[in-house]
Amino acid sequence: MKEKSSIAVIGLSIHTAPVEMREKLAVAEELWPRAVAELTNLNHIEEAAVLSTCNRMEIYVVALSWNRGIREIVDWMSKKSGIPVSELREHLFMLRDSDATRHLFEVSSGLDSLVLGEGQILAQVKQVVRSGQNSGGLGKNIDRMFKDAITAGKRVRSETNISCGAVSVSSAAVELALMKLPKSECLSARMLLIGAGKMGRLVAKHLAAKGCTKVVIVNRSVERVDAIREEMKGIEIVYRPLTEMYEAAADADVVFTSTSSESPLFTKERAEALPPVSGALGGVRLFVDISVPRNVSACVSDVGHARVYNVDDLKEVVEANKEDRLRKAMEAQTIISEELKRFEAWRDSMETVPTIKKLRSYADRIRASELDKCLQKIGEDALTKKMRKSIEQLSTGIVNRLLHGPLQHLRCDGTDSRTLDETLENMHALNRMFGLDTEKAVMEQKIKTKVEKQQTQN
Repeated sequence: MKEKSSIAVIGLSIHTAPVEMREKLAVAEELWPRAVAELTNLNHIEEAAVLSTCNRMEIYVVALSWNRGIREIVDWMSKKSGIPVSELREHLFMLRDSDATRHLFEVSSGLDSLVLGEGQILAQVKQVVRSGQNSGGLGKNIDRMFKDAITAGKRVRSETNISCGAVSVSSAAVELALMKLPKSECLSARMLLIGAGKMGRLVAKHLAAKGCTKVVIVNRSVERVDAIREEMKGIEIVYRPLTEMYEAAADADVVFTSTSSESPLFTKERAEALPPVSGALGGVRLFVDISVPRNVSACVSDVGHARVYNVDDLKEVVEANKEDRLRKAMEAQTIISEELKRFEAWRDSMETVPTIKKLRSYADRIRASELDKCLQKIGEDALTKKMRKSIEQLSTGIVNRLLHGPLQHLRCDGTDSRTLDETLENMHALNRMFGLDTEKAVMEQKIKTKVEKQQTQN
């Protein structure tokens, strides 16, 4: 049985793996192109894309062989993270073809997010496409799939009320912090935010919406903090440089961290050195860490006057509206199914392209051979340039007329499933009749080219 190339997704998310494992596999956005280049250098991976966020690390590929391709990716993930393959497999999920595509469409639509309908994931899916365009790393199948996923995500948000009242990771972090504070002290607690990127800006925005009147922001540069201050007039924003981070933490009751630091900003020793907070707050300083990799070490929880919460703890906030989430998700699935059908029709129609090329090449070889025999019999001297051109045009015209019917039956727009099935039947029939064997030939050539390229590099 011939093996066809497969679209596959392999990865882990907040639903399958703890943050301790996700952070080891996280790939910073600026390193996505390098990761894609490494993946597509594997023998059985033709195309690849990486989607790495605080809640998931997923690799989407076109694999020339399902079993070999998956094995190569798992080995790559193990080597990158230092996690043994046996341990990785306990937390990985793997999906193939339509299941893999549906998963991406659900991710883009916010259906697979911890917070249903949250908008940041759609922006992150868009960034995968932009990153691929800038580096030239995305192949035609992965590129089309991600673009169709963006369309699905936009439609779900515009045609359903899934985003109505939806919270983000940042707003859930604020909700969690306020849940853990005594009600009487919520608005008077001293708030510190470390990191003024997208997530940090949203934390400040939600703190202001909850009635907080002041927040201290620690950031490497003042420009982003000034932009937040300009946007949010109803809350006092105080800037502290990164060099004053620990002094600022000593003066805070709640510390939100949202930076791209690869190593923890707060260790057990750093937390122990901080003075205890007011007794009115239970004498406990809250660390709410929404970064992956984490900015606050897990061992900080061992400090008596500190409590640490990370992105996995946000489940407590979003469980409350579980029933409403399920109802909205069902509405969105209809749209996702429509977009999935459209993508699969496009991909199926692409199957006939190698057959079209091979059939035309086969016919042209016969035409050129027979034309050459004819010209030799007539003799070069017996023909004027005009007569020779007319004979060549005659042979080309005959071939084009003969191929017109078969080629028409290999083309379809993919909107009619019956027509598409017939097209694929015609393709297989032509492959058998003319001995084109395109599937096997194309696959073998791709694998051979990749192996030879790797041998040359080594």
